[in-house]
Amino acid sequence: MAITTFRNANLVLPDQIVPGGTLSCRDGRIHDIGSPFLPAGEAIDLGGMYLAPGFVDIHVHGGDGADFMDGTREAFERVCRCHLRHGTTSLTPTSTVASMEQYLRFLDLCRELHGPVKGGATIVGSHFYGPYFARPAKGCHPDRDFLIPDATNARRFTVLAEFMPMAITVAPEIPNAEWLIREFGPKGVVFNVGHSHATFDQVEKAVSSGARHVDHLFCAMSDRARLRQSQAFPMRGGVMEATLYFDELTTEVIADGKHLSGDLLRLAYKIKGPDRLALVTDSMRAVDLPDGEYWFGAEGSGVLIRKHNGVGVTLDGTALASAVMGLDRCVRTMHWIAGVPLPETIRMASLTPARILGLDREIGSLEKGKRADMVVLDADLNVRQVYLAGERVV
Repeated sequence: MAITTFRNANLVLPDQIVPGGTLSCRDGRIHDIGSPFLPAGEAIDLGGMYLAPGFVDIHVHGGDGADFMDGTREAFERVCRCHLRHGTTSLTPTSTVASMEQYLRFLDLCRELHGPVKGGATIVGSHFYGPYFARPAKGCHPDRDFLIPDATNARRFTVLAEFMPMAITVAPEIPNAEWLIREFGPKGVVFNVGHSHATFDQVEKAVSSGARHVDHLFCAMSDRARLRQSQAFPMRGGVMEATLYFDELTTEVIADGKHLSGDLLRLAYKIKGPDRLALVTDSMRAVDLPDGEYWFGAEGSGVLIRKHNGVGVTLDGTALASAVMGLDRCVRTMHWIAGVPLPETIRMASLTPARILGLDREIGSLEKGKRADMVVLDADLNVRQVYLAGERVV
């Protein structure tokens, strides 16, 4: 197959930017980086724009009017096409609290559509998110089927890990949480802590059992102030403090400029660092749509929320309710607002989430032999072009 070469690019590598760089692709993979000699084949002059690895979103619910819980192939494809426009080349569909039937349909579609999606981001895994929440920490999710882990439901939910990377979120304080992690972690399931009012000690037990990631830092989680409402003294740490404390835990932030202030983003970056902190969208179906009311979760059986002023909020406007931006917005916020150097910002949107999924040898950085999933960004970090396996798709 012919070689395609990108020249005159600011190459965004994991630890540096190489100005005026070249990169060539062949057979869908990165063939060479930095060679001063242009091989025969097509040459694309990027005019000094950034060439970065495609983004990897490990926590995403919907976009462009569709939600992964709608339970149709068309909905999955529509969400993937939406996020591709924002530079996301790989993602893990993320469920919401729902009924047993909806949970199983979601998992069936993840297995059926695992891999390339025509005109959209590649589905590289599944994030099973909902049944094992603590109900008091459900956030904006529907008040549907919260389950206690047991042998029957856990086997049905975890079988997908035989076929693809799979993360399951669990609140450490619910019954059988430690059993679930110890039983199914060795079988390939990655366990996240999330939507939880657990104490520091309960999180520590989950970490000892094998939990390794925490969903959306600072959101839908306990901290010292919340736990003091149930015990005046001694004050105790919660999920937030444990996340910042345990080096074993990676985590993620919704850097849409609405969920977290710049100071919280800087705090997360300083303590966890770019190799243990991922950028995620946590976005719902209102991405790329006008302000108005939309279903979070399945159309007609989720929860109605309102898109307003660049974020999702509850209908009464008193609380956040998911996000409505792509990962490109998160990259701009982390770089311009939080002041994180661009190579590390891009790393948190690409290589770090790829590593969390166990896919960092295949995707996540501009390295020879990796899949040529790439995004071209202008000086303002707007998406200008997107490539999947070396082929332009946006």
